[in-house]
Amino acid sequence: MEKKESKKIILDKVSKIFEVGYRDEQSTLSRFISLISGRQPKKQRRVVSDISLEVEEGEMVGIIGKNGSGKSTLLRMIAGIYIPDKGTILTPKNILYINGFNHGIKLRLTMRENIYLVGSIVGVQGLMIKEVFEEIVEFSGLREFVDTKIYQFSSGMISRLNFSIFIFFSTLKKSDVLLLDEVFGAGGDIDFKQKAETKMNDLLKSGVTVMLVSHNLTDIQNHCKRVILIENGIVKVDGDVEQVLRIYKEDAKK
Repeated sequence: MEKKESKKIILDKVSKIFEVGYRDEQSTLSRFISLISGRQPKKQRRVVSDISLEVEEGEMVGIIGKNGSGKSTLLRMIAGIYIPDKGTILTPKNILYINGFNHGIKLRLTMRENIYLVGSIVGVQGLMIKEVFEEIVEFSGLREFVDTKIYQFSSGMISRLNFSIFIFFSTLKKSDVLLLDEVFGAGGDIDFKQKAETKMNDLLKSGVTVMLVSHNLTDIQNHCKRVILIENGIVKVDGDVEQVLRIYKEDAKK
């Protein structure tokens, strides 16, 4: 009998370290050498530290924390964009990472070219992209700009395009896992935001496993029953939404 593939997300003592440049306490000679060589000394910053957790199939988990706490880095490791320096990550095969900050959009390409490019990056074949191309364009409300290069778009237009691309490709791929990084509050007028919210809610109700990073606590409260609070790269609290949000708000007052 064929063994059923696990749809759980499992992290075991996962860590990620980045190298960053610094200039503190350099001697005059060191500063001179750095200047002419174009190189700066490096220091290491542990962004995620020994995180272990499990997310069950069909679960909707929120991830909250201050800027720089490691939320997005954690999500990108689960997505396979970053490789952990330590620990192991097990996920289902069919996983899609959606970033509200225009991840994957190329400014020197047109809207049409970007739709096909991003589709190929996330593993959607050309014929399948054609099937949803018109829906993406229609949903975005940017039809008159379909052959315009993205650098001529406003930031709101880019956000609308990015959201439209990923929401339709996610539906097309029937992803087992959605990793959502600040995707709510997509750019545009109130009509588009409401339309985007409705489309996302339909997707979330389909039974897909979801991990949602957001600074908007209302979105977390509306969509998640379990929330993970990350602080300085570690899990501070992992529990039900009311408990974790209460702790987070109390910490913010200190």
